[in-house]
Amino acid sequence: MFYSLRSRLIAVFVLLFVLSFGALSFLIFNESRSIIRSYIESSALEKMDEYGSYVDMVRTQIYDLSSLIFNSSTTSEWDDAVSDPALPDGEKMLAHIKLSKFLSQATSSYTSLSSVAVYRREGLWVSLNNQVVQDDSFLRQEWYQNFTQKSVRWLPAHTDEVEMRINNNPNPVVSMLMPIGAFEPSAARIVLKVNVRAEYFLEPLTRIHLGEKGTIYLLDQDGNQMLAQAAYDAGKAVRSELKSARDGSSKQGVVYFKNERGQRQIMVYKKLALTDWMLVGFVSEQDLYAQMFKLRSSIFWIAALLLLLSLVISLWLSHGVTKPLSRLVLAMRQVQRGDFDSAENRLPSQRSVRNEVGFATATFRHMVGQLRHHIRNEFELKLLRQQAEYKALLMQINPHFLFNTLELLSSLSMQKRTDDSVEVIESLGKMLRFSLRADDDLIPLKKELGYVREYASILQIRFRDRLRLTIEEEGDLERLIVVKFILQPLIENAVKYAFRQQSNARVDVRIRRMGARVHLSVADNGPGMSEELKQQLLARAAESRPHQVLSAGDRQIGLGNVLARCRLYYGSLFEVRMDSASGEGLRIELILPAQEVPKNVPLIDRG
Repeated sequence: MFYSLRSRLIAVFVLLFVLSFGALSFLIFNESRSIIRSYIESSALEKMDEYGSYVDMVRTQIYDLSSLIFNSSTTSEWDDAVSDPALPDGEKMLAHIKLSKFLSQATSSYTSLSSVAVYRREGLWVSLNNQVVQDDSFLRQEWYQNFTQKSVRWLPAHTDEVEMRINNNPNPVVSMLMPIGAFEPSAARIVLKVNVRAEYFLEPLTRIHLGEKGTIYLLDQDGNQMLAQAAYDAGKAVRSELKSARDGSSKQGVVYFKNERGQRQIMVYKKLALTDWMLVGFVSEQDLYAQMFKLRSSIFWIAALLLLLSLVISLWLSHGVTKPLSRLVLAMRQVQRGDFDSAENRLPSQRSVRNEVGFATATFRHMVGQLRHHIRNEFELKLLRQQAEYKALLMQINPHFLFNTLELLSSLSMQKRTDDSVEVIESLGKMLRFSLRADDDLIPLKKELGYVREYASILQIRFRDRLRLTIEEEGDLERLIVVKFILQPLIENAVKYAFRQQSNARVDVRIRRMGARVHLSVADNGPGMSEELKQQLLARAAESRPHQVLSAGDRQIGLGNVLARCRLYYGSLFEVRMDSASGEGLRIELILPAQEVPKNVPLIDRG
């Protein structure tokens, strides 16, 4: 069977595919594991360094505050006053209040500290906000006994009575204890207790991640958790590794070991020298490499599917016609890009191929020539059709406006308003002189605004005080040019619909230049437009079908005509926005490119 070219091609293809894909998968998996390990030793330890600096900052604030209180004359005077049996109770209370105010002022300078309290062996404690409590229950609490008997200066997360009284905070706090008046805790009559909210330590710690489920713990010098976190699995193997890390000389490191269940675990640790605390993170290898194991399974199935697909493709490629077909495919790609000359150059010669492939090639060559001819003709016809449609839309505006103005003149004549009729005729004459120049697609924006102001004067004569029409200009508009007759139809529609349900109308016209764009907006106080109708108009504007506008009724001539002409001329550079709700008026905004010469918009962009 291996004498067949097709069989040998399939066998070689499968062998190369399996070997290359298998080797690539093995390398990717192992390199990824190495990268993750490197991430643990660099990124995780780097974040632990940052957290250690953060803990040192908090510790420094605690020690600074403690030193301030320890060396303060206020503290010394309070101790003397309370220790003096001859001093009246009122004087002692004043000393308590003075000390409380001093503690409040000192604590306010340290943002990370929550509260501070001073405890006397006689069963009295003073804290912030004038808290003076005569209660000796703290003498029997574990933290006080551990401090006086075992010199335990740091307390892990616990609920503190002072926090409950002062800040109404039931959440745990981490505390530092310090004797005042003596250096040995057992000999001190006064104990200073500084509290920091446990979440102040915990919140930045939770941002250090090890895999998806790995957790970082803050442990004291005895290996006890300082924060209110879920307890870690303190098995024999974990305790052994923790002890080795704590007793070892290395300040940080990564340890790989197996727990009692035979699972491979990873421990990342860093010692915080100033507090004898240690940051320890635990994560299982399975959790850390979970995504890698998923990727390995995905690679296996993808490889199987690709192998099956490759077998099918190799059967097709083995017929000995791949070269002419490849050239034919390349030619097709050039046709797809519109490069017909390159496509014909890539096709094989007709004399060198005399089979079915040659027939397909010759047919494709003929098709390319015909397609080139038809595209050229279609492109020219499209340009001519676009120009004709644009002129038709432009000419539609003039008779529509003229009929409305003649009706106004007729009404003024019947009312014998001679002066108003003369003024309307003068304005109409200026507008007709301007509008009859149909050879210009683009006109200066200033002329368009002049045309609009003539039209506004006609409207003011017609509606007098019932109409308030404002025109606002903003930015450099002197050299700008726009498509002809795009504001007057919008103003006419705005006036028409503003009077539909009320006796007074308001129309605001705003023209502003913003960088390379010109914003033309017309807003009215009419009944507004439903969302459905708004979407229909926007859809028609996007389709650019002028024949629909030309055949539409009188109601849609203004807005539809403007949108169709702008879409024809500017193409994708044109944008329209409509803001409206039923009964709340309508605001139409046309966004055009800021042109100063007609050549800024290529002809090809007008379709």
